[in-house]
Amino acid sequence: MSVLFAVTGAVATVTLNRPEVMNSVDVPMRAELAELWARIKADEAIRAVVLTGAGSKAFCTGSDLKNTMPPNESYACTAFAGDGDRSFVDYLTLDKPMVCAINGYALAGGLELALACDIRIASSNSSFGLTEVKIGSIPGAGGTQRLPRIVGLTNAMHLLLTGDRIDSAEALRIGLVSKVVPAEQLMTEAMAVAEKIAANAPLAVRAVKHLVYRGADLPLAAAIEAERMAWGVLRNTEDRIEGRIAFQEKRKPVFKGR
Repeated sequence: MSVLFAVTGAVATVTLNRPEVMNSVDVPMRAELAELWARIKADEAIRAVVLTGAGSKAFCTGSDLKNTMPPNESYACTAFAGDGDRSFVDYLTLDKPMVCAINGYALAGGLELALACDIRIASSNSSFGLTEVKIGSIPGAGGTQRLPRIVGLTNAMHLLLTGDRIDSAEALRIGLVSKVVPAEQLMTEAMAVAEKIAANAPLAVRAVKHLVYRGADLPLAAAIEAERMAWGVLRNTEDRIEGRIAFQEKRKPVFKGR
């Protein structure tokens, strides 16, 4: 299996499992990932996800360039047929929070995969870069759009136009990752964050994720209006009432996603 899948409690762990080629993505792995994202999305028992890579050298280095040459068909033929010319990141449209545990290289499409996650935690030996311009291409799986939104225009333009790599300390400084830990502590830290998220009210957590990403593309007034509407939708849910009762009774709430 080129992708490993496990569930512990309410947290799913997805592990890219091609360490011999730096966990680069080939056609079979792309299909496995698409299937897993759909499975996770449909499983209400899963409330958070940790995405990582097998081995100690790389999280993911993007597409397997030795086995993913451009198709012979024109772009029009692939873009308007079936799933079209979608990248392996395009299928990652989950409303459940995703924590990316980055261990080693996160380059090209691998970094784009990490950028599509909500929280990024890195090991101290990690390296990051969108290096596509060095091989005559561009980051085509959201990199040119997500990176500026996360690290700001100046930092993003430097990385995108030079193709330079940065280490984990620099990634932390510019806000690309939220935390850097020793490699041996990476999965423990990522799981702790995911479990903390999974313990919260699932409808509220999903609403927050939806509002943050939707609001980024809205004027402030419209974004606040959407926030208020979401608050109203959640106001009388069982989980919100349970949260108040649990607070009054000085106990942990038992959330059911209703």
